[in-house]
Amino acid sequence: MNIEVSSRRRVSTLLPDFPWDTIADAKAKAAAYPGGLADLSVGTPVDPVDPLIRAALNSVAEVPGYPTTHGTPELRSAAAQALRRRYGVTGVDPAAVLPVIGTKELIAGLPRLLGLDATDLVVIPEVAYPTYEVGALLGGTRIARADGLAQLGPVSPALIFLNSPANPTGKVLGVEHLRKVVSFARERGTIVVADECYLGLTWEGSAPSLLDPRVCDGDHTNLLVVHSLSKTSNLASYRAGFVTGDPELVAELLEVRKHSGMMVPLPIQAAMTAALGDDEHEARQRERYRARRDILRTALTAAGFRIDNSEAGLYLWCTRDEPCRTTLDWLADRGILAAPGDFYGPAGSKHVRIALTATDERVAAAAERLTRRT
Repeated sequence: MNIEVSSRRRVSTLLPDFPWDTIADAKAKAAAYPGGLADLSVGTPVDPVDPLIRAALNSVAEVPGYPTTHGTPELRSAAAQALRRRYGVTGVDPAAVLPVIGTKELIAGLPRLLGLDATDLVVIPEVAYPTYEVGALLGGTRIARADGLAQLGPVSPALIFLNSPANPTGKVLGVEHLRKVVSFARERGTIVVADECYLGLTWEGSAPSLLDPRVCDGDHTNLLVVHSLSKTSNLASYRAGFVTGDPELVAELLEVRKHSGMMVPLPIQAAMTAALGDDEHEARQRERYRARRDILRTALTAAGFRIDNSEAGLYLWCTRDEPCRTTLDWLADRGILAAPGDFYGPAGSKHVRIALTATDERVAAAAERLTRRT
Protein backbone atom coordinates (compact mmCIF):
# COMPACT_ATOMS: atom_id res chain seq x y z
CA MET A 1 0.00 0.00 0.00
CA ASN A 2 1.34 3.41 -0.97
CA ILE A 3 1.02 6.07 1.69
CA GLU A 4 1.37 9.66 0.49
CA VAL A 5 3.78 11.68 2.57
CA SER A 6 2.03 14.63 4.16
CA SER A 7 3.22 18.00 2.85
CA ARG A 8 4.00 19.06 6.40
CA ARG A 9 6.61 16.29 6.51
CA ARG A 10 8.35 17.30 3.30
CA VAL A 11 11.51 19.05 4.43
CA SER A 12 12.07 20.21 0.85
CA THR A 13 9.12 22.58 1.18
CA LEU A 14 11.17 24.63 3.65
CA LEU A 15 13.82 25.31 1.03
CA PRO A 16 14.07 27.57 -2.02
CA ASP A 17 14.15 26.14 -5.53
CA PHE A 18 17.52 24.58 -6.33
CA PRO A 19 19.16 27.54 -8.09
CA TRP A 20 21.09 25.62 -10.75
CA ASP A 21 17.83 24.30 -12.18
CA THR A 22 16.92 27.86 -13.22
CA ILE A 23 19.74 28.23 -15.75
CA ALA A 24 18.99 25.14 -17.84
CA ASP A 25 17.89 27.23 -20.85
CA ALA A 26 21.02 29.37 -20.76
CA LYS A 27 23.16 26.24 -20.54
CA ALA A 28 21.40 24.69 -23.55
CA LYS A 29 21.91 27.87 -25.55
CA ALA A 30 25.60 28.07 -24.63
CA ALA A 31 26.14 24.38 -25.40
CA ALA A 32 24.82 24.92 -28.95
CA TYR A 33 27.55 27.46 -29.70
CA PRO A 34 30.07 26.37 -32.38
CA GLY A 35 33.06 24.99 -30.53
CA GLY A 36 31.01 23.86 -27.56
CA LEU A 37 30.23 25.06 -24.07
CA ALA A 38 32.70 27.02 -21.97
CA ASP A 39 31.25 26.31 -18.55
CA LEU A 40 32.41 28.94 -16.05
CA SER A 41 29.40 28.55 -13.78
CA VAL A 42 30.30 25.89 -11.21
CA GLY A 43 33.38 26.05 -9.04
CA THR A 44 34.30 22.39 -9.43
CA PRO A 45 37.95 21.37 -9.86
CA VAL A 46 39.03 20.02 -13.26
CA ASP A 47 42.71 19.31 -12.58
CA PRO A 48 43.87 15.86 -11.43
CA VAL A 49 44.42 14.90 -7.81
CA ASP A 50 48.12 14.93 -6.97
CA PRO A 51 49.82 11.47 -7.01
CA LEU A 52 50.98 11.97 -3.41
CA ILE A 53 47.36 12.19 -2.27
CA ARG A 54 46.21 9.26 -4.40
CA ALA A 55 48.97 7.09 -2.98
CA ALA A 56 47.90 7.94 0.56
CA LEU A 57 44.28 7.08 -0.30
CA ASN A 58 45.32 3.70 -1.65
CA SER A 59 47.63 2.94 1.27
CA VAL A 60 44.72 2.12 3.59
CA ALA A 61 42.21 0.92 1.01
CA GLU A 62 42.36 -2.62 2.40
CA VAL A 63 41.54 -1.64 6.01
CA PRO A 64 38.06 -3.06 6.77
CA GLY A 65 37.07 -1.50 10.10
CA TYR A 66 34.99 1.56 10.87
CA PRO A 67 36.82 4.89 11.00
CA THR A 68 36.39 7.17 14.00
CA THR A 69 34.23 10.26 13.81
CA HIS A 70 36.99 12.28 15.47
CA GLY A 71 39.51 11.30 12.80
CA THR A 72 42.97 9.86 13.15
CA PRO A 73 45.49 11.64 15.40
CA GLU A 74 47.70 12.06 12.34
CA LEU A 75 44.98 13.90 10.43
CA ARG A 76 44.11 16.20 13.29
CA SER A 77 47.77 17.03 13.89
CA ALA A 78 48.34 17.68 10.17
CA ALA A 79 45.39 20.08 10.10
CA ALA A 80 46.65 22.05 13.10
CA GLN A 81 50.16 22.22 11.65
CA ALA A 82 48.87 23.31 8.23
CA LEU A 83 46.86 26.15 9.77
CA ARG A 84 49.97 27.38 11.56
CA ARG A 85 52.31 26.95 8.60
CA ARG A 86 50.07 28.31 5.86
CA TYR A 87 48.00 30.96 7.66
CA GLY A 88 49.74 31.84 10.92
CA VAL A 89 46.97 30.35 13.08
CA THR A 90 48.34 29.36 16.46
CA GLY A 91 46.91 27.62 19.49
CA VAL A 92 44.84 24.98 17.70
CA ASP A 93 44.71 21.82 19.79
CA PRO A 94 44.55 18.77 17.48
CA ALA A 95 41.84 17.43 19.79
CA ALA A 96 39.71 20.39 18.65
CA VAL A 97 39.92 19.39 14.98
CA LEU A 98 36.99 17.47 13.52
CA PRO A 99 36.98 16.09 9.95
CA VAL A 100 33.72 16.47 8.04
CA ILE A 101 32.14 14.92 4.96
CA GLY A 102 32.63 18.01 2.85
CA THR A 103 32.05 21.43 4.34
CA LYS A 104 28.71 21.96 2.60
CA GLU A 105 27.31 19.11 4.70
CA LEU A 106 28.62 20.69 7.87
CA ILE A 107 27.34 24.19 7.08
CA ALA A 108 23.89 22.90 6.12
CA GLY A 109 23.61 21.01 9.41
CA LEU A 110 25.43 23.34 11.77
CA PRO A 111 22.50 25.35 13.22
CA ARG A 112 20.72 22.10 14.02
CA LEU A 113 23.85 20.43 15.38
CA LEU A 114 24.32 23.41 17.70
CA GLY A 115 20.76 23.13 18.99
CA LEU A 116 19.38 26.34 17.48
CA ASP A 117 15.63 26.73 17.00
CA ALA A 118 12.88 29.19 16.07
CA THR A 119 13.82 31.54 18.91
CA ASP A 120 17.32 32.03 17.49
CA LEU A 121 18.64 34.41 14.85
CA VAL A 122 21.26 33.36 12.29
CA VAL A 123 23.08 36.12 10.41
CA ILE A 124 24.39 35.46 6.90
CA PRO A 125 26.18 37.78 4.44
CA GLU A 126 24.05 39.94 2.15
CA VAL A 127 25.55 38.19 -0.88
CA ALA A 128 26.23 34.64 0.18
CA TYR A 129 26.80 31.02 -0.67
CA PRO A 130 23.22 29.65 -0.52
CA THR A 131 23.99 26.90 2.01
CA TYR A 132 24.18 29.36 4.93
CA GLU A 133 20.51 30.18 4.37
CA VAL A 134 19.68 26.52 3.81
CA GLY A 135 21.29 25.59 7.13
CA ALA A 136 19.22 28.18 8.96
CA LEU A 137 16.03 27.04 7.23
CA LEU A 138 16.72 23.41 8.09
CA GLY A 139 17.36 24.44 11.69
CA GLY A 140 14.09 26.36 11.81
CA THR A 141 15.78 29.62 12.86
CA ARG A 142 15.18 33.22 11.93
CA ILE A 143 17.52 34.69 9.29
CA ALA A 144 19.01 38.14 8.75
CA ARG A 145 21.25 39.24 5.88
CA ALA A 146 23.82 41.78 7.03
CA ASP A 147 27.39 42.75 6.21
CA GLY A 148 27.77 45.31 8.98
CA LEU A 149 27.19 45.08 12.71
CA ALA A 150 25.26 48.38 12.72
CA GLN A 151 22.57 46.68 10.62
CA LEU A 152 21.83 44.30 13.49
CA GLY A 153 20.98 46.93 16.08
CA PRO A 154 20.45 45.73 19.67
CA VAL A 155 19.71 42.08 18.83
CA SER A 156 21.90 39.20 20.01
CA PRO A 157 22.23 36.65 17.22
CA ALA A 158 22.82 33.03 18.14
CA LEU A 159 25.13 32.52 15.16
CA ILE A 160 26.93 34.69 12.62
CA PHE A 161 28.23 33.10 9.43
CA LEU A 162 31.24 34.80 7.86
CA ASN A 163 32.80 33.89 4.53
CA SER A 164 36.22 35.36 3.82
CA PRO A 165 37.44 35.17 1.13
CA ALA A 166 33.85 35.20 -0.01
CA ASN A 167 31.93 33.14 -2.51
CA PRO A 168 30.79 34.62 -4.87
CA THR A 169 32.36 38.07 -4.51
CA GLY A 170 35.98 37.26 -3.63
CA LYS A 171 35.84 39.92 -0.94
CA VAL A 172 38.29 39.66 1.95
CA LEU A 173 37.50 40.76 5.50
CA GLY A 174 40.52 42.42 7.11
CA VAL A 175 41.88 42.07 10.61
CA GLU A 176 40.06 45.12 12.00
CA HIS A 177 36.70 44.06 10.59
CA LEU A 178 37.09 40.57 12.03
CA ARG A 179 38.18 41.96 15.41
CA LYS A 180 35.00 44.04 15.57
CA VAL A 181 32.87 40.97 14.82
CA VAL A 182 34.65 38.98 17.53
CA SER A 183 34.20 41.80 20.06
CA PHE A 184 30.50 42.14 19.17
CA ALA A 185 30.01 38.38 19.48
CA ARG A 186 31.73 38.19 22.85
CA GLU A 187 29.54 40.96 24.24
CA ARG A 188 26.38 39.12 23.16
CA GLY A 189 27.28 35.44 23.55
CA THR A 190 27.17 34.84 19.81
CA ILE A 191 28.87 31.97 18.00
CA VAL A 192 30.87 33.05 14.93
CA VAL A 193 31.51 30.53 12.17
CA ALA A 194 33.94 31.54 9.43
CA ASP A 195 33.89 29.58 6.18
CA GLU A 196 37.52 29.86 5.06
CA CYS A 197 37.65 27.36 2.20
CA TYR A 198 39.21 29.96 -0.14
CA LEU A 199 41.83 31.21 2.31
CA GLY A 200 44.63 29.59 0.30
CA LEU A 201 43.60 31.41 -2.89
CA THR A 202 44.33 35.06 -2.15
CA TRP A 203 45.52 37.10 -5.14
CA GLU A 204 45.71 40.66 -3.83
CA GLY A 205 46.85 41.58 -0.32
CA SER A 206 46.36 39.01 2.44
CA ALA A 207 43.39 37.26 4.02
CA PRO A 208 43.46 36.59 7.78
CA SER A 209 41.75 33.67 9.45
CA LEU A 210 39.17 34.25 12.19
CA LEU A 211 41.59 32.31 14.44
CA ASP A 212 44.56 34.51 13.54
CA PRO A 213 45.95 35.79 16.87
CA ARG A 214 45.75 39.34 15.48
CA VAL A 215 41.98 38.83 15.26
CA CYS A 216 41.06 36.83 18.36
CA ASP A 217 44.08 37.41 20.64
CA GLY A 218 44.54 33.64 20.82
CA ASP A 219 41.11 33.08 22.43
CA HIS A 220 38.99 30.68 20.36
CA THR A 221 35.93 30.79 22.62
CA ASN A 222 32.70 30.66 20.55
CA LEU A 223 34.72 30.77 17.30
CA LEU A 224 34.75 28.09 14.62
CA VAL A 225 36.50 27.98 11.25
CA VAL A 226 35.57 25.65 8.42
CA HIS A 227 38.22 24.52 5.93
CA SER A 228 37.86 22.54 2.72
CA LEU A 229 40.41 20.65 0.65
CA SER A 230 38.15 20.79 -2.42
CA LYS A 231 39.69 23.94 -3.84
CA THR A 232 43.42 24.07 -3.13
CA SER A 233 43.97 20.29 -3.29
CA ASN A 234 41.32 19.39 -5.93
CA LEU A 235 39.55 17.04 -3.51
CA ALA A 236 35.94 17.97 -4.25
CA SER A 237 35.15 14.37 -5.20
CA TYR A 238 36.70 13.15 -1.92
CA ARG A 239 34.35 15.30 0.23
CA ALA A 240 37.16 16.34 2.54
CA GLY A 241 37.06 19.17 5.06
CA PHE A 242 37.36 19.96 8.73
CA VAL A 243 36.14 22.33 11.43
CA THR A 244 38.15 23.65 14.36
CA GLY A 245 38.21 26.42 16.93
CA ASP A 246 36.51 26.47 20.33
CA PRO A 247 37.30 23.08 21.94
CA GLU A 248 33.94 22.97 23.75
CA LEU A 249 31.96 23.61 20.58
CA VAL A 250 34.00 21.06 18.63
CA ALA A 251 33.48 18.51 21.43
CA GLU A 252 29.73 19.09 21.23
CA LEU A 253 29.74 18.65 17.45
CA LEU A 254 31.79 15.49 17.85
CA GLU A 255 29.36 14.02 20.38
CA VAL A 256 26.33 14.63 18.17
CA ARG A 257 28.06 13.43 15.03
CA LYS A 258 29.19 10.22 16.75
CA HIS A 259 25.57 9.36 17.46
CA SER A 260 24.64 10.17 13.86
CA GLY A 261 27.42 8.06 12.34
CA MET A 262 28.94 11.03 10.53
CA MET A 263 32.34 9.48 9.81
CA VAL A 264 34.81 10.50 7.12
CA PRO A 265 36.00 7.27 5.40
CA LEU A 266 39.48 6.17 6.47
CA PRO A 267 41.02 6.35 2.97
CA ILE A 268 39.78 9.94 2.70
CA GLN A 269 41.30 10.73 6.09
CA ALA A 270 44.65 9.36 4.87
CA ALA A 271 44.40 11.45 1.71
CA MET A 272 43.59 14.55 3.76
CA THR A 273 46.59 13.93 6.01
CA ALA A 274 48.90 13.78 2.99
CA ALA A 275 47.36 16.90 1.40
CA LEU A 276 47.61 18.93 4.60
CA GLY A 277 51.22 17.92 5.05
CA ASP A 278 52.38 18.97 1.57
CA ASP A 279 52.43 22.59 0.44
CA GLU A 280 54.04 22.05 -2.97
CA HIS A 281 51.00 20.58 -4.71
CA GLU A 282 48.87 23.37 -3.27
CA ALA A 283 51.27 26.02 -4.62
CA ARG A 284 51.21 24.45 -8.08
CA GLN A 285 47.43 24.43 -8.14
CA ARG A 286 47.25 28.02 -6.95
CA GLU A 287 49.45 29.10 -9.85
CA ARG A 288 47.19 27.30 -12.34
CA TYR A 289 44.27 29.30 -11.03
CA ARG A 290 46.28 32.52 -11.03
CA ALA A 291 47.07 32.09 -14.74
CA ARG A 292 43.42 31.40 -15.60
CA ARG A 293 42.34 34.38 -13.54
CA ASP A 294 44.71 36.70 -15.40
CA ILE A 295 43.39 35.53 -18.78
CA LEU A 296 39.72 35.87 -17.86
CA ARG A 297 40.14 39.16 -16.02
CA THR A 298 41.81 40.73 -19.06
CA ALA A 299 39.16 39.38 -21.44
CA LEU A 300 36.20 40.42 -19.30
CA THR A 301 37.54 43.93 -18.85
CA ALA A 302 38.11 44.21 -22.61
CA ALA A 303 34.52 43.08 -23.17
CA GLY A 304 33.18 45.94 -21.05
CA PHE A 305 32.64 44.21 -17.73
CA ARG A 306 33.48 45.79 -14.39
CA ILE A 307 35.03 43.42 -11.89
CA ASP A 308 34.19 44.13 -8.26
CA ASN A 309 36.06 42.76 -5.24
CA SER A 310 37.51 39.45 -6.51
CA GLU A 311 40.79 39.88 -4.67
CA ALA A 312 40.68 36.21 -3.64
CA GLY A 313 38.89 32.95 -4.32
CA LEU A 314 37.97 31.00 -7.43
CA TYR A 315 35.67 33.55 -9.03
CA LEU A 316 35.45 36.92 -10.73
CA TRP A 317 32.43 38.97 -9.59
CA CYS A 318 31.42 40.89 -12.71
CA THR A 319 28.77 43.31 -13.88
CA ARG A 320 27.58 45.17 -16.96
CA ASP A 321 25.22 47.20 -14.75
CA GLU A 322 22.18 45.34 -16.02
CA PRO A 323 20.01 42.53 -14.66
CA CYS A 324 22.14 39.45 -14.18
CA ARG A 325 19.85 37.24 -16.27
CA THR A 326 20.36 39.63 -19.21
CA THR A 327 24.11 39.25 -18.80
CA LEU A 328 23.68 35.48 -18.51
CA ASP A 329 21.94 35.43 -21.91
CA TRP A 330 24.62 37.69 -23.45
CA LEU A 331 27.29 35.24 -22.34
CA ALA A 332 25.26 32.21 -23.46
CA ASP A 333 25.05 33.72 -26.95
CA ARG A 334 28.86 33.38 -26.97
CA GLY A 335 28.89 29.83 -25.66
CA ILE A 336 29.79 30.82 -22.09
CA LEU A 337 27.84 29.80 -19.00
CA ALA A 338 28.13 31.83 -15.78
CA ALA A 339 26.31 31.80 -12.46
CA PRO A 340 23.77 34.64 -12.11
CA GLY A 341 24.29 36.82 -9.06
CA ASP A 342 20.71 36.45 -7.85
CA PHE A 343 21.67 32.90 -6.79
CA TYR A 344 23.41 34.55 -3.85
CA GLY A 345 20.79 37.03 -2.66
CA PRO A 346 18.94 40.13 -3.90
CA ALA A 347 22.05 42.29 -3.62
CA GLY A 348 23.69 40.23 -6.35
CA SER A 349 21.00 40.89 -8.96
CA LYS A 350 23.26 42.86 -11.33
CA HIS A 351 26.35 40.64 -11.18
CA VAL A 352 27.43 37.30 -12.55
CA ARG A 353 30.01 34.94 -11.10
CA ILE A 354 32.73 33.70 -13.45
CA ALA A 355 34.56 30.61 -12.20
CA LEU A 356 38.26 29.96 -12.76
CA THR A 357 37.63 26.22 -12.60
CA ALA A 358 37.73 25.25 -16.25
CA THR A 359 40.54 23.69 -18.25
CA ASP A 360 43.16 25.93 -19.82
CA GLU A 361 41.65 25.15 -23.22
CA ARG A 362 38.11 26.17 -22.17
CA VAL A 363 39.38 29.30 -20.44
CA ALA A 364 41.24 30.28 -23.61
CA ALA A 365 38.11 29.63 -25.67
CA ALA A 366 36.00 31.79 -23.37
CA ALA A 367 38.55 34.62 -23.50
CA GLU A 368 38.65 34.48 -27.28
CA ARG A 369 34.86 34.64 -27.50
CA LEU A 370 34.68 37.56 -25.09
CA THR A 371 37.12 39.64 -27.10
CA ARG A 372 36.01 38.58 -30.59
CA ARG A 373 34.73 41.39 -32.76
CA THR A 374 31.25 40.50 -33.96
